[in-house]
Amino acid sequence: MADKKNLLLLFEHPTEPVFMDKGKTVTVFDVPDSFLTDRYRPISNEVQSRVGEKVEQRVPVREISIPDLRIPMSLGRDEQFSLFLPKHRRIAGRLIDIFMNMRSVDDLQSVAVYARDRVNPVLFNYALSVALLHRPDTQGLDLPSFSQTFPDRFIDSQVMRQLREESFVVQSGSRMPITIPRDYTASDLDPEHRLWYFREDLGVNLHHWHWHLVYPFEATDRSIVAKDRRGELFYYMHEQVIARYNMERFSNNLSRVQPFNNLREPIAEGYFPKMDSLVASRAWPPRFENTSLSDLNREADQLNVEIGDLERWRDRIYEAIHQGFVMDERGTRIPLDEAKGIDHLGNMIESSILSPNRVLYGDLHNNGHTFISYSHDPSNKHLESFGVMGDVSTAMRDPVFYKWHSYIDRIFQEHKSRLPAYTDTQLNYTGISITGIQVATNGGQANALSTFWQQSDVDLSRGFDFLPRGNVFARFSHLQHLPFTYTISVNNDGGAQRFGYCRIFIAPKNDERGQPMLLREQRLMMVELDKFVVSLNPGPNTIRRRSTESSVTIPFERTFRNLDANRPTAGSPEELEFNFCGCGWPNHMLIPKGLPEGLRCDLFVMISNYENDRVDQQLVGRCSDAASYCGVRDRLYPDRQAMGYPFDRLPRTGADRLVNFLTPNMSIVDVNIRHENRTVTRQTR
Repeated sequence: MADKKNLLLLFEHPTEPVFMDKGKTVTVFDVPDSFLTDRYRPISNEVQSRVGEKVEQRVPVREISIPDLRIPMSLGRDEQFSLFLPKHRRIAGRLIDIFMNMRSVDDLQSVAVYARDRVNPVLFNYALSVALLHRPDTQGLDLPSFSQTFPDRFIDSQVMRQLREESFVVQSGSRMPITIPRDYTASDLDPEHRLWYFREDLGVNLHHWHWHLVYPFEATDRSIVAKDRRGELFYYMHEQVIARYNMERFSNNLSRVQPFNNLREPIAEGYFPKMDSLVASRAWPPRFENTSLSDLNREADQLNVEIGDLERWRDRIYEAIHQGFVMDERGTRIPLDEAKGIDHLGNMIESSILSPNRVLYGDLHNNGHTFISYSHDPSNKHLESFGVMGDVSTAMRDPVFYKWHSYIDRIFQEHKSRLPAYTDTQLNYTGISITGIQVATNGGQANALSTFWQQSDVDLSRGFDFLPRGNVFARFSHLQHLPFTYTISVNNDGGAQRFGYCRIFIAPKNDERGQPMLLREQRLMMVELDKFVVSLNPGPNTIRRRSTESSVTIPFERTFRNLDANRPTAGSPEELEFNFCGCGWPNHMLIPKGLPEGLRCDLFVMISNYENDRVDQQLVGRCSDAASYCGVRDRLYPDRQAMGYPFDRLPRTGADRLVNFLTPNMSIVDVNIRHENRTVTRQTR
């Protein structure tokens, strides 16, 4: 029987032939001659014996009848792959189905080995990743970081050249990390470049890639797509990204991002990625300032879409919101109610097989990405591929991503604004009162948070092909903060032990003009920091919670996980903890940068009634520690309240300011976020 862990080796060195050695333990797949491509089949003995000189482990591959791969192979191996293109989503859905339908790990290994040298490398990585995450017999596998497999999606192409030189000339044990420059995409003449550390952060972009891996668009097995509250999660995760981005803008003396409301107006911002695609052997194309969208007519991509189509879909979605229902394909009305309305809207706007009516409501979100990503060559006259907005692993690098998603979020907020405001009864937890909040770093001043720059190393060796083996490190700069602890004092007057859901948010106190924010605006900038269950004994209680325990984030080691180093003993309880999903906001980006003089914020804490919020299910070993943005694999979202509660709706009458919104089970404290312009180096790899 095949060892399922060997399937992870198929992600390494993605453009090399499958029979080449892989892994830290030099491993080769013994590939049947009939599985080799036409180039290598006639000389199989020669190439396989040469590769096998230093082999420490061999993986036998069983020869089986191969399913029809014509659809997956219709995308060229040297083409760019995009989840936003309908044609590519169908191709990916077919390959996912093939991998999911294999009866055993043995058969999956055989068909994956056969497919690996014949289908597009990025398509292969995506489809196999989705299958391994969803097959019952491969659930425990820890997928390698996408940045390690395709480093070209994340770093400057000049650094790629230096990394190749270092790995070719210098022996493995003596190699030095190559530093990724901080300012390689633009200069400070471009105000948007002040946000480079957010938009171009490796962990932020990996989160976006992995989220779309966990929530794919297409598959014959509907359960792969139809996860609990999928549409609502699409809304909430991206709403939180925009809230975080706007806090970063305030941290750089910039105003909130302006939504891309008029699709016929030029896009003021340009973006020059300075990256090459190793798969396509082409540079990622730039977008010049003041580029306008044009109707798309690209025969090779089966794309013939007009800007008018986007506008019609948008208008129909707004009409559905204002009517309070959507029409499915049979003409049945589906209410956009308080419970499920946001979920239906999310499935319509990010169109997938779950959309209630794709013909009527179209493919707004995905096509928006596509229109922007092809704005430099809408008719394929210059044979150019899409820009960074066309790929989920690179889209967040571009300033226009945030304009586009602010526009998408406005549509969601139109629905949310039509829901009744939460009443005192829906917000209060009778008998529970918060009597004090303090947040502090170790030995630091109370209610003051501190950020700085950190340089960290990431091993990219799995993504380099046809080079001497061994670690190849890139050193990148990222935002970091001092760890901190919340101390929350709570009084329980109920006379018996009770349980609550502690919800922590942060938002700026003042707008870009320095004026105190009205709650109807401030709620849209409320960033969720944590959410967890607390046990409250009768009388006074003190709750302490560390920032590293956040329900939003995953630690650095899991964002850039090294699958070989520090792995716990197989079968141990610690390995269960190690084998979580890779989906989660990076912990180093938990709080915004702040300002040298301090960014004044409201830290909000609420303890809601857990009896109203609880979802009874077993979560041990279920990727539950970053559930706020990612959900829980194969389980229900672990909170019955709407995502973003209590700030997902307009405040009740009289609650114009946050202080007027508070009930006894809520409290706020002034927090100052100060940024120190210093750089430290992470000591461990």
